[in-house]
Amino acid sequence: MFSNINKLIKFALLALVVPALLFALYTWASLSWVYSSGERAGYVQKFSLKGYVCKTWEGEIVLVSMPGTQAEKFVFTVKDKVIAKKVNDSLGKRVKIMYEEHKGIPSSCFGETAYFVQDLQVLEK
Repeated sequence: MFSNINKLIKFALLALVVPALLFALYTWASLSWVYSSGERAGYVQKFSLKGYVCKTWEGEIVLVSMPGTQAEKFVFTVKDKVIAKKVNDSLGKRVKIMYEEHKGIPSSCFGETAYFVQDLQVLEK
């Protein structure tokens, strides 16, 4: 009788542990693997700390290519507090952000966007 109970407990543990490990591996891979990287220049229009449980810095940069054209918005996430301070200090100034795109992130707990800012540079006129 105890043999059947032990087998059932082992099976239940295996049924819970294996999916949890696979999910953790997938999450780690999606956060580590860079799909694309690039730079955008414009004016930081909005930047705030968002979330109830998982607080992330979320921002929006307005990209203006030529005077008189429709402005395009680029939304991004900042994980690093040092870079978040740089973004806050640069509000209203023309900046260049360097970012990495991570596809397939399983939760908004890591950020609301797939674009994570790695650095920011204020552009002088």
